[in-house]
Amino acid sequence: MVLDKLQNLEFRNIMQEHIYRVIEFLLSENQPFGVACEVDYIDFNPNLPDDIQKTLPSITLFMLANYTFESAILERSSLRFEAGFGADNIGAVVTIPLLAIKQIFVEEYPLLLNVAEF
Repeated sequence: MVLDKLQNLEFRNIMQEHIYRVIEFLLSENQPFGVACEVDYIDFNPNLPDDIQKTLPSITLFMLANYTFESAILERSSLRFEAGFGADNIGAVVTIPLLAIKQIFVEEYPLLLNVAEF
């Protein structure tokens, strides 16, 4: 596959920096956004109940707006925010490694596509 040649440390570093800079810009502009992520690499603290965890698709979309946006913390290798899950709005801190972010959206517009593997 053509993309196999891109699965090396140099390309992953480039993508991680690009993801970081796009999110940094959106946060600085106070622009809500969405991230589609590989759920297998996401850390939930506290852990989500099994009945909720099992309902998350392998690529899960998180919308960062309102309190979730305000709680967002961008680090060099991860994005962290607070979110509520399920009918009871169970709170958890969500930590996503940047390379687990596959797409970034503003409204319906895709801004970034990440083909690098985590």
